[in-house]
Amino acid sequence: MTTRTLLKSATALAGLVLPLAAFGPALAQDQTNLRMTIWSANEAHLAMLNEIADGFAAQNPGVTVTFDSLPFDSYTTTLTTQIAGGNAPDLAWILETTAADFVNSGALAPLTEAFSATEGYELEDVTEQATALWRADGELYAYPFSTSPFAIFVNNDLVSEAGAQTPAELIEAGEWTWDNAIDIAATVADSGANGLIVRDFNYQIWQNLASIWRGWGADPWSADGATCTFADAEMVDAMSFIHSAIFETGAIPGPGENVDFFTGDAAMTITQISRASLLPTGDDAFEWDLVPLPSGPAGEYSVIGQAGIGAFGMGNNVDLAVEFLAYLSNPENSAKLAQYFPPARQSLLNTDTLGATNPLLTPEQLETVVINGITNGVVLPGHAGFAELQQVVRAELDALWQADADVQAVLASVCNRITPML
Repeated sequence: MTTRTLLKSATALAGLVLPLAAFGPALAQDQTNLRMTIWSANEAHLAMLNEIADGFAAQNPGVTVTFDSLPFDSYTTTLTTQIAGGNAPDLAWILETTAADFVNSGALAPLTEAFSATEGYELEDVTEQATALWRADGELYAYPFSTSPFAIFVNNDLVSEAGAQTPAELIEAGEWTWDNAIDIAATVADSGANGLIVRDFNYQIWQNLASIWRGWGADPWSADGATCTFADAEMVDAMSFIHSAIFETGAIPGPGENVDFFTGDAAMTITQISRASLLPTGDDAFEWDLVPLPSGPAGEYSVIGQAGIGAFGMGNNVDLAVEFLAYLSNPENSAKLAQYFPPARQSLLNTDTLGATNPLLTPEQLETVVINGITNGVVLPGHAGFAELQQVVRAELDALWQADADVQAVLASVCNRITPML
């Protein structure tokens, strides 16, 4: 079953059980547990979430909140299976790639009216760009609790030892471009280390390459999602650039090579800023930097990954779940979430607030990478039925990761396969 099919089944089920939602506030008088699925088992994340949940419970006697950590790799499949099986959680984290499926399914409870009516919530503080993915027909269906820009972490020790200019030097000279970034990576690779890692790509999670191809103005499909654009000139040029960096200059490690920047084995990695917590300390530490993505032929750009939280419109705790989501995302608790998840609230997008919760980053890094990235960034590509699309595209792109691949022909074959799906 696809994500869309499972959610349609869940929506049909919701038609039978939604009337029970009217009893949500009354049930708060008895013992009621809200269950929220998440994909993190990080102890610090769970401690913060439980602290917020305890605050909500103090205001709502008899209510508890349980955070159900599911494996990331199978998260959406597990979640939609629970929904279709009549065991939907009250709330859930939702990936940006599946936002369209959830938002348009009818399975999520609307939030706009409840948030607007919550005293001190200040919905207008949540930026329109951050919520665009989570709205349908003007209605908000999920709150974007994490809006994390992609950027490049740099191991300045490896770069300098290889005799290359650092990204910071190129930025100062106005020459931070993809051509120069790949030159740095190739120079380091020639010295015996590794060049540039696109973290979590692993020749499978192809959508993470948007952090490169958006510099060419490329996208996998049109803005309305109806037309495949993998074979357009912008994508062909971008993928040719990536292919050359892998198989001609060795700037990007090839298929089957498992390299981790954070162990000191590579010059640069493209990833989200939350990965700063992985930077080594003590004897394993190296001199590092965090810089924006380089400019490409289409100019400067930013790419962001998002995660939302939705309350499901089925079961007997709908109103209470929406109330908890309003509490979880209010200004005070949004500031707590900002310790680990870049916020969508404009009032929190300043170096003082972000610096207090991200002490590893300098004010300049916070301004140029985090704030500018969130303000101007475009979300990773997503589409209705993305889980199925992702697998089909991944399989077609396997032919691209060969030294003698015909880039244009491979990308044309991708469009041939997915056009009926779009």
